[in-house]
This record gives sequence, structure tokens and C-alpha cells, in this order.
Amino acid sequence: MNLVDSSGWLEYFTDGPKALVFEKPLLKTNELLVPTICLYEVFRVVLRERGEDDALQGIALMKQGKVVVLTEEIAIQATKIGFDHKIPMAESIILATAQAHEATIWTLDSDFKNFSRVKFFH
Repeated sequence: MNLVDSSGWLEYFTDGPKALVFEKPLLKTNELLVPTICLYEVFRVVLRERGEDDALQGIALMKQGKVVVLTEEIAIQATKIGFDHKIPMAESIILATAQAHEATIWTLDSDFKNFSRVKFFH
């Protein structure tokens, strides 16, 4: 399973310099996990930058993967990860979600670079 974090989705949506790196996991929707926190983060940025119609279109694409809700178990594990590693809440939730599903995280976010099962691109 793969999990593309918000930075990867935004890179892909904006056709940024690393967009093609994220195309591989994003096109394999049957192997793609999408945490609800990523829906929130991406919708917020696209809404601010391009408006609600584009934000809704982006979310529709994201929902082609398996949307993973924030469960009690993931929330507790995310809290421990955030506390132990001093990383922000969203990143902690993404890490806990990936760990719960044995997924690889694809990201541009340096908060993830020292964790296992992470493909960090800079």
C-alpha cells in the first residue's frame, strides 16, 4: 500500500517539478490510502489558491483511493509519535495511518525523512 501525503498531492495537482514522482503511486488507486487529514490539508490549500470548484475536483480525485478515517487507535498512536519525535499533528496522523496499514509514505515533507517506509524526495 502507498500513502501520498499532502505535499505530494499538491505537487501533482500543480504539476510541480516532482509531479511525475508521485504519478506512479497516485495512478494505482487500488493500492492508495488517503487519510482524511490529507483531504483537509489539500482542500484548504486548493480552496485558498484556486477556489472551491478546483478544490472539490481535487478531492474527487483523492477519493479514488481508499479514504482512511481517523480512528481512536490511529489518534492515540499519532499522539505517541508526535510526542516522541516532536513532529506536527498532521504528520503524526499520517505516519500512524501508514503504520496501521503497513503503507509506504511518498512525500516532499522533511518531517518524514528519518522514518522507515518513507520515500522522501527533495
